[in-house]
Amino acid sequence: MSKESLKIGEASKPRYEFRTFGQHFDDVHYKMSRLSVPVPQKVWERQSEEIYIVSRTNDQNNTKIRDGKMDIKTLVDTVDGLEQWNPLMKGEFPMEKSLMEKEVLPAFQVDISWDGGENISLEAFMDLVRQHPQLQAVRVRKQRFGYMVHDTICEFAHVWINGARVSTVNSESTEIEDIKKTLVDVGLEGVENINYLQAIKRVIGMINKPLANE
Repeated sequence: MSKESLKIGEASKPRYEFRTFGQHFDDVHYKMSRLSVPVPQKVWERQSEEIYIVSRTNDQNNTKIRDGKMDIKTLVDTVDGLEQWNPLMKGEFPMEKSLMEKEVLPAFQVDISWDGGENISLEAFMDLVRQHPQLQAVRVRKQRFGYMVHDTICEFAHVWINGARVSTVNSESTEIEDIKKTLVDVGLEGVENINYLQAIKRVIGMINKPLANE
């Protein structure tokens, strides 16, 4: 069976991902840019501002808000240190109470409930998060640069986590061997795989562990 040809910004079957965070990936970024095939101009550089909701008890579900919309992905598999994340839900605010109770609140894996009305505004949801001792809302700003190396979708990005600037690099594909080859060629072989949840928790002190090259 022939492998799927990936295209940046387009849907595909679930992909595996390597990602790491740290301070100094200039050499990796340079190699990634030189090895990359041409990519669409729309992914040359992208910026976004998001709010991640992190929980002391949850490392399974990645929950973030961007442009007033809730996006939750869940970790479904790990193979050779590479992670596979699948969409769990997408929703908009104001959000129906039933959707909040069924899809959103269980993702945090804490004891939490909504006692208000049937439609929940973003402001009300954020107040609920701030009042819970196990949850924290974290502001994340991203400046992302997209590439394509060995048929894997790659990225270098500057990321500000509550104002603290770090860098991240990643490679993702439906084909694990293509990711492994990319990691070797850009200089990431043996570097720890750190996803967004783990990186944010380390930066804000929820996990007492450094990033990859600190």
